[in-house]
Amino acid sequence: KRPVVDAAEARQRPDAVGPEHRVFAGTINQGKVLEVEVTRLANQSTLARVVELVRSAEHQKSPTQLFTDRFQKIFVPAVLVLVGMLLFAGLVVDEPFSATFYRAMAVLVAASPCALAISTPSAVLSGVARAARGGVLIKGGGPLERLGVLHALAFDKTGTLTEGRPQVTDVMPADGVTTQELLSVAIAVERLSDHPLAAAVVRDGLVRLGSHAVPEATDLESLTGRGLKATVAGETVHLGKKSLFDELGGAAVPAALKTRVLDLENQGRTVFVVRQGDRYLGAVGLMDTPREAAKAVMARLRELGMTRLVMLSGDNQRVADAVAASVGIDRAYGDLMPEDKVKAIQALRAEGEVAMVGDGVNDAPALASASVGIAMGAAGSDVALETADVALMGDKLEHLPFVVGLSRQTRRIIRQNLWASLGMVALLIPATILGMKMGVAVLFHEGSTLLVVANALRLLAYRDSA
Repeated sequence: KRPVVDAAEARQRPDAVGPEHRVFAGTINQGKVLEVEVTRLANQSTLARVVELVRSAEHQKSPTQLFTDRFQKIFVPAVLVLVGMLLFAGLVVDEPFSATFYRAMAVLVAASPCALAISTPSAVLSGVARAARGGVLIKGGGPLERLGVLHALAFDKTGTLTEGRPQVTDVMPADGVTTQELLSVAIAVERLSDHPLAAAVVRDGLVRLGSHAVPEATDLESLTGRGLKATVAGETVHLGKKSLFDELGGAAVPAALKTRVLDLENQGRTVFVVRQGDRYLGAVGLMDTPREAAKAVMARLRELGMTRLVMLSGDNQRVADAVAASVGIDRAYGDLMPEDKVKAIQALRAEGEVAMVGDGVNDAPALASASVGIAMGAAGSDVALETADVALMGDKLEHLPFVVGLSRQTRRIIRQNLWASLGMVALLIPATILGMKMGVAVLFHEGSTLLVVANALRLLAYRDSA
C-alpha cells in the first residue's frame, strides 16, 4: 500500500481513492507505521455489503424450487387422501384392520417427499457455496439456474473488457491555445468527477503540467453518457464527446480539430473535446488496454455454448469496434446512452436468456434489465453491485466461464436429483400398496434422500475444465 498524495482531497472524495491506497477491514500491518483514516461505517464495509447481499439471496428461489413447491402443494394432499382411502381397504379386501393400517402407514412413509423437497435446495446451496469459494457471489438459486441457460452475453467496455486504467496518450490544443491552458481547464473539471477516465486525465495531466497552476472548477453537472459541465473562471466549460457539441448548439467544433479527433478515434482512442464559453480549447485522447485474459475468456465462453457475445459501450463506434476485434467479441455497439443499453438488452432477450456484465453506474439499468446482471465486484460501483444478481468479487473476468460452467453443472445435478426422487416415489407407492414391507420402504426412502444430498455435494468439488 502507498500513501495518498493529497490527504485533504482523499478525505473529501474517499470513493475516488485508488486500490493501492485503500486499506480494507482485516488488513494486517507488519513492520511499518500506518496512519489510516476510516471512510465508511462498519455497516457500509465490503463485508457488510456481502452479508446483506447473501441475506437477500434467500428470497430468490430458483425456477426448479418454485416447481417443486407447487408440486408438493398438490402431491402431499393427494397422498393424504390416498392413505385415508387405504384405511378403508378392509371394506373391499378381506383382511384384518391391522394389515390395512400397516399398509396405509407404509404408503405414507414411502410417499413422503423428503428427497424431492431437499433435491433442489441442496444443489443450489452447494453451487452457491462453490461459487463463493471461487470468488463469485451469487444472489440465490434463481440467478444460478438462469446462468446455465444463457445464449448471449453483453459486456460493458471500460473496466470490464478493458483494464479500467486508461492513460492520456494525446493532447491536441486548438489553434491559438497552449497545451497548458487546455490541460489546466480539463483537469479542473475532471477533478470533480469520479469516472475512471477523469482520474486518468487528472493523474497524467498533472504530470504533463508540472508546476503550472490549475484553476478551481465549480457547479459540476454530469451529462450522463455524453460528458461534463462545470464553471471555470466564471465561464461555462463543456467537456465530452464531439456529438455533445452538436446538441448544445453555438460554435461548431473547428474542422481541423474534428479531423484530428476522427483520426484518433480510428486508432481506438477515447477522445473528448473541451470548450470554454464559445471557445474551443482542444481535445484529449485516452487509451485503455484490453484485459489480458479477455480473449481467452471469450473463447472459453464459446466452448460453453454461448452463441452471441456483444459489447455495449458509450464510446464512439470506432473505439468500440477496435476493442471488440482485439478481444474476440462478435458485435460491438458504440455511442450508447444508458437507456440505449437497456434497449439492446431487451432486443437480445427477445431471442433468449442474456446476461449483462458491467461495473459502473451507467450499467445499472442494463444489469437490471438482463436475465442475469453480473457486476465486476471489486471495481464495481455500489449501484452496480446492488443491482446485479452475480458479483465477480475478485474483479477477475476469468471467473465468468467458471460460474457459467458451474451453473450448467448445477442444472444437471438438479435434474438428476429430481428424476431420482420422483422415480423413487413412483416406485415405492405402488410397491407398498402391493405388499412391500415398511422396513424396506424406509431403506429405499432414506437411501434416496442420502443419494440426492451426496449428488448435490459433488458440486463442491467442481473445477472448470479449461
